Amino acid sequence: MREVELKGIVADPVALRARLLAAGAREVFTGALSDRRYDVPSRDLVLRDHVLRLRVYRDAAGERAVLDWKGPTAYESGYKVREELSAPCGDGATIALMLEQLGYVVTREIDRDIEQFELEGTVLRIERYPRMDVLLEVEGEPEAIERAIVVSGIAREAFSSERLPDFIRRFEERTGERAAICTCELSGDYRYSAEDA
Repeated sequence: MREVELKGIVADPVALRARLLAAGAREVFTGALSDRRYDVPSRDLVLRDHVLRLRVYRDAAGERAVLDWKGPTAYESGYKVREELSAPCGDGATIALMLEQLGYVVTREIDRDIEQFELEGTVLRIERYPRMDVLLEVEGEPEAIERAIVVSGIAREAFSSERLPDFIRRFEERTGERAAICTCELSGDYRYSAEDA
């Protein structure tokens, strides 16, 4: 499957949510989303711009996990594009143990609270990180992404194909505060590189 996306900073997530719902967006998930990115110790995957990710969704109904692979990043007409394969895997803890037993190590943690919506062929995700700007990620085909951005009420120029490390850098430059995109970073544990986000 081909993933096409843009991200933008959200100044008012409550107003954004209201606009999406008023436009007919369907809320499909609200809760915690944790990503663990894996690689071999020699970092062969990152050197080839591949991502192996275990994603765990948690809400009042419980927990579900998805194992993802993403191929190299490309940029087409201003959009970030990657090939992506995903497989629901139920028990995230068991999958994590299997990856560890195969020699993979966690190279990046990303934790956030999200609200995820579907609207006219797009997936829109409002992402609240432990300490960083709130982001809106919009995925779909380019025409659908552009329609969803109009519905969001956020200026088109606020969206870009930049990667998460770019948003981290801009947050830190603007605020003078170190971003935290995973729970451990709130306590000062910065064992992971922002470039791996």
